[in-house]
Amino acid sequence: MTCSVDIQAYLEQQRQKVDHFLTTVLPDGQNLHEPLYQSMRYSLLGGGKRVRPILTIATAESVGSLSIEDLLPFAAALECIHTYSLVHDDLPVMDNDDFRRGRLTNHKVFGESMAVLAGDALLTMAFELCSQPPSKTTIGLDRQVQVIYELAVGAGHDGMVGGQVLDIQSENKDIDLLTLQAIHNYKTGRLIRAAVRIGGILGGATTSQLDQLTKYAEDIGLAFQIADDVLNMTGTREELGKDAGTDAERGKKTYPAFYGIEGARTLGEQCINRAIQRLEDFDHRADPLRELAAFIISRKN
Repeated sequence: MTCSVDIQAYLEQQRQKVDHFLTTVLPDGQNLHEPLYQSMRYSLLGGGKRVRPILTIATAESVGSLSIEDLLPFAAALECIHTYSLVHDDLPVMDNDDFRRGRLTNHKVFGESMAVLAGDALLTMAFELCSQPPSKTTIGLDRQVQVIYELAVGAGHDGMVGGQVLDIQSENKDIDLLTLQAIHNYKTGRLIRAAVRIGGILGGATTSQLDQLTKYAEDIGLAFQIADDVLNMTGTREELGKDAGTDAERGKKTYPAFYGIEGARTLGEQCINRAIQRLEDFDHRADPLRELAAFIISRKN
């Protein structure tokens, strides 16, 4: 199937919609909690590709006809979760990074305590956005509950957080490939999987469609991590918006360590080809998902 989507234009249009919505989520003005809001806004509105919320929107649009207004709170919830994870990842007790998206990390600007609390607040805000009362959303309560469940599973102990634990435990250890795959299946893959499944649920995907979308998400989740690993070795600080080569410095094993840089790139391309094949039975409405898969492996940051 030939795709007719200009993915760069599509990404920019959807990113602007997500960014505009995010600016309305956080209070803007002086009040009792203003230092907290400043810290939250700094990271939440500090740039980013918005891949996860865009995946939610694109997936919902591939199977249904919900308005963007209906989708944005749920898409934004994914970005809140992702941003909180970055704020906490950057802390000295975790990865101890000084830069993120070309700027000082949150704790370097607001202090470690405020960064921890800003991350906590962003995490809980995600569930606030997904559990709006019927007067504020047209999404039925049954679908809201399903979405909240998917978000909790993708982000929690058997998802992203569980993967982060495995990642920390594996630093400076000679782990095998199966362990590396497990780390990234949870740390990176589960939230991407949640983003796609949430979009499918909101859009009213059939059981068969949701199954194929889930497999698509698992393939692009692996490709996303492989691309990150390669970029960490080959990118520059200007391209990445943060220091390069940090994985090796921390004693972390990555896909290039097992396959070499070119071998890892080939593996990533195989994942993308497989992901696109998962959408074989979907019509042109899934073209953004097809193009998003290709973008994930070709991105420079």
